[in-house]
Amino acid sequence: MMIAGNWKMNGLTADGVNLAKEITVAVKAKKRNCEFVVCPPFTLLSLVKKALRGGKIALGAQDCHAAEKGAHTGDISPVMLKDLGCSYVILGHSERRADHHETSAYVCQKVLAAHQAGLKTIVCIGETLEQREAGKTIDVCSRQVKESLPDGAKAADVVIAYEPVWAIGTGKTPTPQEVEDVHAAVRHVLAKKIGKVEAGKMRILYGGSVKPSNAAEMLSLPDVDGALIGGASLKSADFIAIADNAGC
Repeated sequence: MMIAGNWKMNGLTADGVNLAKEITVAVKAKKRNCEFVVCPPFTLLSLVKKALRGGKIALGAQDCHAAEKGAHTGDISPVMLKDLGCSYVILGHSERRADHHETSAYVCQKVLAAHQAGLKTIVCIGETLEQREAGKTIDVCSRQVKESLPDGAKAADVVIAYEPVWAIGTGKTPTPQEVEDVHAAVRHVLAKKIGKVEAGKMRILYGGSVKPSNAAEMLSLPDVDGALIGGASLKSADFIAIADNAGC
């Protein structure tokens, strides 16, 4: 089970450090059986890394470039993230796909680059409301998995995060059965792409208005292996309550 927090473009120095320290204290407060990951904005990576010490919490970034270095003003390379102490990087988030017009093919390039730098990747997939209403959810998510993951992807290096675009930050969520249907379909696609053994081991997270009140139900589904949490990860009490309610 993985509990990952995506802080997005939120947090100045004091707030970010305090949040990281609160999460660290809470994680250390009892024996836990899941992996925690915190993904702050680039500006806070170094400071949060220090604040997380002793908490057995991995540091992740929210994006990276596909190149190791070069003339890419404003971008961050996976090698730089590894150098800062990151273990994970989120790639293909719907906000990147929409705001920066990132295709699954480009996401795949980033995944390869991240793996070559020694980073693990949280690869996001998800459908828009229009696509869901048109009955294309499974097709869209399956295609994103096929095109975003490189051949030879391993469960040790990749985590999939299903985040329906229409549920992110809206308070709306699919039904548990709808979530399980997508996760099961993704698992099936993975089995064809990387083999049944690796597909069975690969973690598939759910994201999209995850909160303490729905965590137990969502994270107990057969093919759900954790959560990628947005807004609720900005409050340590909510973030930890999600983990607690999920049995972590």
